[in-house]
Amino acid sequence: MAVDKSQVLEALRAVATPRGVPLTDAKVLSEIAVSDGKVFFSVNVDANEARAWEDVRARAEAAARAVPGVTAVLVALTAERRPGAAPAPRSPSQGVKPVAQHRPHGAGAESPMAGQAPIPGIGAIIAVASGKGGVGKSTTAINLALSLRDLGLRVGLLDADIYGPSVPRLAGSRDKPAVDDKKKMIPIKRFGLPLMSIGFLVEEETAMVWRGPMVMSAVRQMLWDVAWGELDVLVVDMPPGTGDAQLTLAQQVPLKGAVIVSTPQDLALIDARRGIAMFDKVNVPTLGVIENMSYFQCPHCGTRSDIFGHGGARHEAERLKVPFLGEIPLHMSIRTASDAGTPVVESEPNGPHAAIYRSIAEQIKARIASPSSVTA
Repeated sequence: MAVDKSQVLEALRAVATPRGVPLTDAKVLSEIAVSDGKVFFSVNVDANEARAWEDVRARAEAAARAVPGVTAVLVALTAERRPGAAPAPRSPSQGVKPVAQHRPHGAGAESPMAGQAPIPGIGAIIAVASGKGGVGKSTTAINLALSLRDLGLRVGLLDADIYGPSVPRLAGSRDKPAVDDKKKMIPIKRFGLPLMSIGFLVEEETAMVWRGPMVMSAVRQMLWDVAWGELDVLVVDMPPGTGDAQLTLAQQVPLKGAVIVSTPQDLALIDARRGIAMFDKVNVPTLGVIENMSYFQCPHCGTRSDIFGHGGARHEAERLKVPFLGEIPLHMSIRTASDAGTPVVESEPNGPHAAIYRSIAEQIKARIASPSSVTA
């Protein structure tokens, strides 16, 4: 049964707000997007009223989910401080807590990390991150996930890059997730990996113009409202930078560690340094640094060119006393395989580039198994 926006609005009309008016009359709703039974919208309120509106967000989500034909709902509560408004009073023990919570936190929690809880069935969660965009982080993430799979681990991949989801294209799938009887999204299966991305829920051309709290809400839902099953490792492809998504992930789940992807040039290394420092501040160990696009070797004459310089990531890792995991070249086959939706570890499993990814994955696997070796 097809669902349209008017049906969702009618359902939301029955949701009362703290102001005593129907949600549809409160002038807080964003544009409602409906696509193939998937419903997306946000509730935009003043930051000082956010706590009172969280119950409204939950009831709005339940109301939209009850509309016949709706298969999945994503409702974000955006708490934005109005110009000139004073911040809400806050005790020192509050820390930084998300507006929406999937599970109760301890009453006396003193740290932003006190709300962490493992996701049932998932042994370890690792983040693949970069300080800036354009360094090949997503390509690295999916090839590392496939390499860990080849090492005998049960692996899933979460594309947490809300603004620029790449996993659907890299995996060659535009399938839409179904929902199980517990109202959890069933991840898309490709190459033996369960995959989840906001890109499976929206059209590829859709501009993801989301405020910080909306990003946090989406990341939480893709962590907790997905039927991941039993996994040894969940690889999380992070958005570039050091913002809300990284903080949300560190607050929500105990990360086993972070893999930092950089290119050799100084500008990328500056941002990679910030990424390492950010994870260090939230007590997430750095599993290692990868130098991507490390060098270019001409497929015709064999001449090697260090287009972006060479060795910068290794030297930076040594300076910061974090492990250096390896160098991945800038090569046409890696690019073409990624664009074709068959990453090089899958399409050329016996090739030299797959061997590089697997060598890096072996180090990551060893560091996950031996926590004491993370800072070696």
